[in-house]
Amino acid sequence: MRTIGLIGGMSWESSAEYYRIINQRVRDRLGPLRSAKLLMYSVDFGPIEQAQHAGRWDDAALILVDAAQRLEAGGAECVVLCTNTMHLLAEQIEAAISVPFLHIADPAGQAAVDAGAMTVGLLGTAFTMEQDFLKQRLGAQGLSVLVPEAAERDAVHRIIYDELCVGVISDRSRETYQRIIESLAARGAQAIILGCTEICLLIKPEHSLLPLLDTTELHARAAVAFALGD
Repeated sequence: MRTIGLIGGMSWESSAEYYRIINQRVRDRLGPLRSAKLLMYSVDFGPIEQAQHAGRWDDAALILVDAAQRLEAGGAECVVLCTNTMHLLAEQIEAAISVPFLHIADPAGQAAVDAGAMTVGLLGTAFTMEQDFLKQRLGAQGLSVLVPEAAERDAVHRIIYDELCVGVISDRSRETYQRIIESLAARGAQAIILGCTEICLLIKPEHSLLPLLDTTELHARAAVAFALGD
C-alpha cells in the first residue's frame, strides 16, 4: 500500500471527512481491520483565509508548498489537497514536489462523464465559481459548466465560510442551496458538482433533484485507488 499525503485544515471539518472516507474505503477493500497508510499536514486556515480574501495568493502558495514538501519528506507517495479553492495554486504545488499530485477536478469530471452528465452546475466558494482554474480543468474533459447567478453565488460563498467551515448546519441554508440547485437545473444542468469540500456536510443526495458529484468523496476515493495501485 502506498502512503497518501493529505494537506488539510481548510477547513478541518472537511479534512476529517477525507480521513473517514479514505479509511472506510480501505477497510471495505481489504478487510475489517485494515486502514490507510497516510500522513496529514493540517495548516492553520486563518492566515490562508485572510490571504484568499486579500488576493495574496503568493502568500498562500508558500504555506501550501511547504506543507506538500514536508509530506513528501515524511514519506508520502502522493499529495492530496483537501480543498477545492486552493487548487487555484495546484500548478505551484505540483511543481514543488516529485510525487504525484492528485487533482480534485479529475475524478469529479470523470464521474460526470461516466454518468452522461455533460452539463454540470458548480457550487463552491466565490473563488471557485468565478475563476477558471476548476472550470477549465472540467471543460478539458468535455463538460459545460454552469455557475449560479451573482446573488446566488454570494449566498453559497457566505454559507460556506460563515457556517460550514465552523461546523454550523442550518436547515434554512440547506433550503437556499436547494433553490439554487433548482435554478441550475432549469438552466440545463444535469448534475451538480459540490465544488467545495464542506458542502457535503449540508447537502446529501436526498436533498437534491439532480445527481450530486461530491468532490470530497470522489477525491478521497481517487487517493485510495492510487494507494492500492488500481
